[in-house]
Amino acid sequence: MVSQFVSTHRVSLLGDMGFNFPEGIHAIGRLDNHSEGLLILTTNKKVTRLLFLGEKSHKRTYLVQVNNLLSKENLHFLQTGIPIRIKGGQQYITPPCEVTIIENPDQLYRWATNLQQYGPHTWLLITLTEGKFHQVRKMIGAVHHRCKRLIRVSIEDLHLGDLGPGCVREMEEAVFFKLLNIVV
Repeated sequence: MVSQFVSTHRVSLLGDMGFNFPEGIHAIGRLDNHSEGLLILTTNKKVTRLLFLGEKSHKRTYLVQVNNLLSKENLHFLQTGIPIRIKGGQQYITPPCEVTIIENPDQLYRWATNLQQYGPHTWLLITLTEGKFHQVRKMIGAVHHRCKRLIRVSIEDLHLGDLGPGCVREMEEAVFFKLLNIVV
């Protein structure tokens, strides 16, 4: 599904989930239609600015499946910064980030289904403090691999946990802000 409530295209939307969302709710840090995982929905319009446009960087962690086996050299490139193209065709070098190879993602994330695929592949856990347009996919492409699956598992201390696909978890605003490490 597309992580929005309205679209001019015929696609599955958040409003199709059968949950009674409050008036004025919107998605923060949307996921593209080829990605999955944690999506924050809120009615507080300040959260986007505080979380993604504020002075303090906030961590976002993704479980990523790439085709073929990732070499130690390419792992190092991903960890230390790699040139990618961003909006406007500009060349941009990503800042250092945390990237680790995950051997058994199905044990780490029991909620996830169909994590094992046929053919050689590598699972990575990538933690960024920024998110340029499709940055993770572009980083993987820059080391000559293809992102086969991308799952956002956390933003700061707000974790997907055992929340399954299409499920909603409501929480008090104070807890929400604490987990995201933002001050309103």
